Amino acid sequence: MSVSQVTTHILDTGSGRPAAGVAVVLYVREGEDWTLVAKGETDADGRIKTLGPDRIPGGAYRLNFATGAYYEGLGTETFFPEVDLNFTVSDAGEHYHVPLLLSPFAFSTYRGS
Repeated sequence: MSVSQVTTHILDTGSGRPAAGVAVVLYVREGEDWTLVAKGETDADGRIKTLGPDRIPGGAYRLNFATGAYYEGLGTETFFPEVDLNFTVSDAGEHYHVPLLLSPFAFSTYRGS
């Protein structure tokens, strides 16, 4: 199994554990619209290594995380029913890792490696 060009992982910073079973959708911007590229779900380690194709063209992309469903499953209230992270792929051959650090009332991200 090969790793896709865009990968992600989620750390639930409230519990200090990976966020498993979170639905994630990758979109690409086409004009004014966002077009679905791929869907996945975080594994037991909070990661998705095969989200979309091995190579994607440069452009504007969005990762949508279903954080509300994740916290609902835990019986925990959250302020964020979903999280959208927009980022730019400028080099079609380079790997892009986009992590999400999540708690019920805050989130953060960075460009990982």
